[in-house]
Amino acid sequence: MTHQPLIAEVPNQQHTLTAIVEQDARTAYFYIWPNDLFRSQYAVRGCWLRNLLPAPAQEDRAAMEQGIAPLLSAEYCRTLEAEPMLDPAGLQILWEPSDDGAALWYYGQLLAVIPGWSLYQDKQVSFSAGCIKENRLTAPLGSASTNEYYARAEQQRHFWRDWHDGHLWDVVQRELMQSYQAQFGESVKYYAIDQGSWPPMAISQHWHRGVWYFLTLGMSIRPMPQVDYLFDELAPQYRRVELAMAVDGEVMTEANAVQMASALAEFAHLPWARLTWLGEGHSLASEVAPVGFESFLLANGLAPEAAQFRLPKRDGDRPALLWATPITEAERQFAQADDRGGQLLLQRLLADGNDHVFRPRQEVVESAPPSPPATPPGQR
Repeated sequence: MTHQPLIAEVPNQQHTLTAIVEQDARTAYFYIWPNDLFRSQYAVRGCWLRNLLPAPAQEDRAAMEQGIAPLLSAEYCRTLEAEPMLDPAGLQILWEPSDDGAALWYYGQLLAVIPGWSLYQDKQVSFSAGCIKENRLTAPLGSASTNEYYARAEQQRHFWRDWHDGHLWDVVQRELMQSYQAQFGESVKYYAIDQGSWPPMAISQHWHRGVWYFLTLGMSIRPMPQVDYLFDELAPQYRRVELAMAVDGEVMTEANAVQMASALAEFAHLPWARLTWLGEGHSLASEVAPVGFESFLLANGLAPEAAQFRLPKRDGDRPALLWATPITEAERQFAQADDRGGQLLLQRLLADGNDHVFRPRQEVVESAPPSPPATPPGQR
């Protein structure tokens, strides 16, 4: 395939995807490319931007067969004449906060959108200002009143502008800390876990009624990848989370509890680093799980009703608080055996008298029996 000259290139926050604009003497296109780790998992997504030659009457099959970016045929074009080449100085690529889709602006005007959810299915989905009728290369961008993705792109532009001003973290931090302190008293320690990158994230540590509590701040600033695709209209219930961990102070020293809670610092970056999401019943492996355990189960339902509380809304969504509790290797295998495994494991933990506070406990599933020894050659 012949590539056009690159005139813009912007990776997302976690460098899992890269948005580019390519232009030659014929056409200009907007693309999102998966980086090396995700090349085999996700396809390149593309969006036609404009013809730099007069629009052909028929589909540009010759270009497709040669692996050249095709012209868009006349019936789909807002402008039939050749359009001027894009000026690289006027281009601005803004990623969706979920880090899996992007919008292209040109001298302050929205030129194209490739929505994040399109990454997780086979059909190419994109919206171009130069298009007037849906086709295999793109669909009409329209306006904020006719296309929700146009409206979202405008909202996201304001989102980035507000965060660039540098005042929003104070608000997020204050609201979450007020919520946590109302439940667990004053914070005794505070750990930054963002490694100096956006978004700011931290863990607040509390000592309350003989239990060490650790709660993240900042995960809920941005929605998680995949959720809009998986849940559609129900996505606001699932796309933002904060994580928490509780450790009985009688069974673990503060130093050991802090070490165990360091798993939260790793988990907090995971949705965007792996283009995935975290939700009720998910399990995650960790090297800092306590002796005898291998992973953590995430669940809001671990906490009894009297201990559950609502987090402050973020951009209209109510984030979920997911408690992390250590689980054994056999329990992890049980949880990952089918789609409802995590929920079934949660039910078993609760039925056995466990809750969100970690204490020594019995395994709630039967350990898998060891594999039988291999039969030596020549024996039956």
